[in-house]
Amino acid sequence: MTAKFGPAGSSEAFSKIYKKSSDMPKYLSEMGLDAFEYQCGQGVRVTEATGLALKSEAEKWGIKLSLHSPYFISLSSVEPEKRDKSIDYILQSCRAAKLIGADRIVIHSGSCAKITREYALELACDTLSRARQAAISEGYEDIHFCPETMGKVNQLGTLDEVLTLCKLDDTFLPTVDFGHLNARTFGAVNSREAFAEILDKIENELGSDRLKVFHSHFSKIEYTTPGGEKRHLTFEDTTYGPECEPLMELIAKRNLTPSFICESAGTQDIDALYMKQTYNNYLSGGNINEQI
Repeated sequence: MTAKFGPAGSSEAFSKIYKKSSDMPKYLSEMGLDAFEYQCGQGVRVTEATGLALKSEAEKWGIKLSLHSPYFISLSSVEPEKRDKSIDYILQSCRAAKLIGADRIVIHSGSCAKITREYALELACDTLSRARQAAISEGYEDIHFCPETMGKVNQLGTLDEVLTLCKLDDTFLPTVDFGHLNARTFGAVNSREAFAEILDKIENELGSDRLKVFHSHFSKIEYTTPGGEKRHLTFEDTTYGPECEPLMELIAKRNLTPSFICESAGTQDIDALYMKQTYNNYLSGGNINEQI
């Protein structure tokens, strides 16, 4: 088993040729990729026909699927109605994930702009725990909840906060967005040492089993001080990080097998392929400059 790589949503190149999500698995397989994250950021609107078609094609072409739940989920809202609604959105995401054959849903943690980070995390833990119980009661116990590290400073979603959320249930996996972490630390997560520290912390807090198969997003992200994330970029950018090569080396040398979803702006398939090629080169013991 090796790490998986693929894009989040439809890239510019895909959209010029295809219209249906069920065309994605063949397209990605022919590129040499093996993962895809279906986007429900603006709401869960997956018809049975669309979902089953995507599932069938993903199985045919060997594409591992995950699903991004709605962006407007707020686990830490001070309004109980919004937290209850967020649980409903998570359940909708579970239903859609089951339909398309995905076993992971990525979940945004929420905001802590008007309350303390400690209270926001307390609310988020309660909401996510209740969502998990609701998911189990509806038969979605095989769907992994994947809380995501976030890029804006006022958002809940530091690495420590996400790991705390993941401790609520042994099936939860962290979505480590390295671009987000770099943005919210104003460029501090862009070295082999920084990447190694993150991997070590995941292992220390959640264990080696969950480290081995964690979920991840990766892209270069422009950021501002003191806000953090501003916008996603492509791998062609040379001003902002992070650079993927040191991380790919660590993943290969530590024999880890996460799913890497690239969120570059429009070139997410091309950049995902570069990540996979880089990883494979390190996996085979080569020097990156020899082949890439």
